[in-house]
Amino acid sequence: MSPTEIHDQTNLLPKRQLITVFAALAFGLLVTFIDQNSIGVALPTIGRELNCASTIEWAGTSSLIANTAFQVLYGRLSDVFGRKAIMIGMLAILAIGDLLCGFAKTGPQLYAFRGMSGMANGGIMALSMIIVSDIVTLKDRGKYQGILGSMVGLGSTLGPFIAAGFTKHSSWRNTFHLLSPISILAAVVLFFKLPPQVMPKEDLRVMTAKVDWVGIILSSGGTILLLIPVSGIGSHFQVDSPLVISMLTLGAVFLAAFVFNEWKLAKLPMIPLRLFKSGPLSAMLLQNLLIGIVWYSELYFLPIYYQGARQLSITTSAALLVPLVLSVSIASASSGLYISRMNRYGEVIWIGFTLWTITAGLHLLFDRTTSIVTISIILAFEGLAVGCVFQPTLVAAQAHSSKADRAVVISARNFIRSLGGAIGLAISSAIYSNSLHSHLPSSLPTSVANTIRESTFATPNLANLDIMTRNHILNAYSSASRSVFIMWVAVIGGCVVLMVFVKDHGLQRKEEQVEARIEEGECDVISNEKSREVVDGAENIVRR
Repeated sequence: MSPTEIHDQTNLLPKRQLITVFAALAFGLLVTFIDQNSIGVALPTIGRELNCASTIEWAGTSSLIANTAFQVLYGRLSDVFGRKAIMIGMLAILAIGDLLCGFAKTGPQLYAFRGMSGMANGGIMALSMIIVSDIVTLKDRGKYQGILGSMVGLGSTLGPFIAAGFTKHSSWRNTFHLLSPISILAAVVLFFKLPPQVMPKEDLRVMTAKVDWVGIILSSGGTILLLIPVSGIGSHFQVDSPLVISMLTLGAVFLAAFVFNEWKLAKLPMIPLRLFKSGPLSAMLLQNLLIGIVWYSELYFLPIYYQGARQLSITTSAALLVPLVLSVSIASASSGLYISRMNRYGEVIWIGFTLWTITAGLHLLFDRTTSIVTISIILAFEGLAVGCVFQPTLVAAQAHSSKADRAVVISARNFIRSLGGAIGLAISSAIYSNSLHSHLPSSLPTSVANTIRESTFATPNLANLDIMTRNHILNAYSSASRSVFIMWVAVIGGCVVLMVFVKDHGLQRKEEQVEARIEEGECDVISNEKSREVVDGAENIVRR
């Protein structure tokens, strides 16, 4: 096997074994989304306890930056070393990262450990989808990946409640102490239930030579160098500071070198540039960038709106996320079943992006007096929209790519979506903080104004202020949230425009049509066709 060849790990499983493996994968993915989405409701409390309220958004940003920076690795690493080994390794790293998060004493420590967890989360998300692609046909992939997509909603539902419960009744640290052993449990289940891939026997040096180490350094370094200053511009860094300019310049150089390396130098590129020769595939990858910008920032900034502008409790904030994330689960599973049954995806994605744009626009109704019922209804419909695009765009992307690119398409999709998430959190943080500061009344006492600036994402105690001053401050928090909501509408509206380039040609590739026919018991038909081809060929020879 040459350095540019990869081993095909397709292993279509019988129904009973498939269900067992699929349940184990869903459990691992559930743990990942509980970990990723549990911390949002606890950020204000963590910021106060660790004396880092002005920088606490980095608990989310650091996780997404690490997730993004290493996302491109997992497809190729699993191609070379096998899906099972990389999957279990990522669950182990997640367990260690969460354990360390529970013992963090300072903000920077927490941000570093969240980065470790974020790196593992990215691997688990990618490998879950890649393994499903190995064990089911493309025709059935929508159904199974739709169910996996429902873990996004379920994990996002359970996570905030777990964090809210621990934060209110004991400590936010216990959230991480719980997740660490659960991650180990998921790894143990997969170790025994996930069949090992039959990998070719190769020397370790041959295997490591296949990995694009130069690309790893350039992509991860460039991503980190770009996202750190972008995340802090306006709130922690001045846009014209030498540090920001140098990091942005060096990051751009790294990423440009990464593109050149993937194009000309890498023997087994992590993101083959041929993927972008397809107009529909390019459009869908760009859509996933925009999805990440809106979705990840929404999970973090809705609780900030609830606890800041609305002064709601942490438990209520968690409860108000349920209509959103629960409807994501329902729509994701339902859309997956529809796609597999109808062998189509175009109308599902069209409906999803259109409805998401409308419901994002309805967020502009959210102010200090909007009823809880109104908010819940809007979020429920928005969740239905998200569920119609979250996994269907991946199924559609795979339909527009070759079987050999299955793993790298998933890695590229996840990398781009995570990159969007990191960018979205950075942009949202900058918009929120700058809007909040600009809407603070000039008559506000200097001490109060400084306190607010030092705790941008955690509303300080306003009990000692008069009613008028308190209302001015809460109105400023409401205006800051509204500024972020406006950005969401513009970004997700871009996905609707990009649908013009997405063409629905069905789900089955030629290479998988035979697999599907074999699976459905049409072996005899295929054999007869082969025999007929042989007879026809022999008759042609006789005529000659």
